[in-house]
Amino acid sequence: MTPPQPTTTPQGEDPKFGFNDYSERLNGRAAMLGFTIMVVIEYFTGQGLLTWLGLQ
Repeated sequence: MTPPQPTTTPQGEDPKFGFNDYSERLNGRAAMLGFTIMVVIEYFTGQGLLTWLGLQ
């Protein structure tokens, strides 16, 4: 006789680290925010990223 099989799958909380939808979405939003801030600063200062880093 075989043991009874579960009829439903438990719904656990998604992990907050690693490659999952939550972390990918958060990383994408942070990247978009950083890029937008960089473009705004470049527009108002008239200096590019390489100038800020002292490479030009």
